[in-house]
Amino acid sequence: MTPKVDLKKELDCYRARHGVFRVVEVPPLRYLAVDGRGDPNTGPEYADALAALYPVAYKLKFASKRELDRDYVVMPLEGLWWADDMEAFTSRRDKGRWSWTLLILVPDWIPPDLVAAVAAEAGAADRVALRSLDEGTCVQTLHVGPYDDEGEVLDRMHHRFIPEQGLRLTGRHHEIYLGDPRKVAPERLRTILRQPVAPA
Repeated sequence: MTPKVDLKKELDCYRARHGVFRVVEVPPLRYLAVDGRGDPNTGPEYADALAALYPVAYKLKFASKRELDRDYVVMPLEGLWWADDMEAFTSRRDKGRWSWTLLILVPDWIPPDLVAAVAAEAGAADRVALRSLDEGTCVQTLHVGPYDDEGEVLDRMHHRFIPEQGLRLTGRHHEIYLGDPRKVAPERLRTILRQPVAPA
């Protein structure tokens, strides 16, 4: 029996320290993805996206173990976040104007046809897609605390650290949720904040 793989422990881009901004190289990765828009706390679209995403993620894990003889830990929820006016995201926190893509990492050994079959079995073929993301050079840090307290950290990342490194923002703001808000107190939530960058 093959050991269970935990990609969080194998991929350097899933490591971050609180209070430290770090430049990392993120390899091309594949994810289960669901797109949406609006306030994640009050809008039904976000809850519907989670309800579509998680069953596919867990059915895929069991299908990999059963059909490919490879077991793994289901990776944490992630999200890409953006707005037409990014100040609505970073400083004003105007959540009704946010767009997002929810993600769960898929191991590279799982073929696309197995993902499609599992999504169809889960009744989510029209919602959950397999998508590649090639972020390349990124700046990231670990935020500890409520999601609504991220604004100051993002301001320092975007307007101080990144320019001081001779870099500029490129892709979409990326968050990796290492804690479950249903089980962990807000002040103890751990979130990796990631921003793709390029030379200025």
